Amino acid sequence: GAVEPIDWDYVRAVDSLAGDFEPEWISEHLCWTTAHGVHFHDLLPLPYTEESVTHVAGRIRQVQDFMGRQLVIENVSSYISFKHSTLSEGEFVAAVATSADCRILLDINNIYTSQMNHGEAAQDYLKSIPPERVQEMHLAGGEERDGYLLDSHSRPVPPAVWQLYEAALRHCGSVPT
Repeated sequence: GAVEPIDWDYVRAVDSLAGDFEPEWISEHLCWTTAHGVHFHDLLPLPYTEESVTHVAGRIRQVQDFMGRQLVIENVSSYISFKHSTLSEGEFVAAVATSADCRILLDINNIYTSQMNHGEAAQDYLKSIPPERVQEMHLAGGEERDGYLLDSHSRPVPPAVWQLYEAALRHCGSVPT
C-alpha cells in the first residue's frame, strides 16, 4: 500500500522462494509499512477510499502478473482511522480483492480488534466480504492496553472471536483456518 515504487528485488526473492517450495498460496497484509525509505515495522492501515483501492489493486495486479499466481491479502487490525475514508474497512477489503482479482485471508481476530477499537459492528464487516474470495481464515487472541484492543496473539481466542468465526463460517462456508 505504500506509494514508493514496488521493490522488485524483494518480489523476485519471494517468487524464487515460492518456486523452491511451491506453496499453495502467498499472502500479504493489506497495509503499508514504508515511507520515504523508512521501514516502520508495523502494519499501518490505509485510508479506505476509492483512490486507495485503485492504487493498491494496481500494485497487486502487477505483482500477480510478475509471479504468475493469484495472491491472498489479509486484513489488518487497526488502531487509527482516517477522517477522509469513504468506505468501511470491509467494503475496502472487498473492493481491493475484487479489483485486483485476488483472494482474501480473513483474519477474524483482526476484524474483531478493529471493530472494537472503532465502535463498529463486526457483523456488518462480514456481510461486506465476498465469500467466494475467502481463501483462509485466521484466529488469535489479543489483549487490552490503554483502552485499545491489540492484536498481540498472546492470549487464547476469546469467546467473542469464536462467535464471529461461527458467523464467518456461515457467511463463507468451510475454508481452511
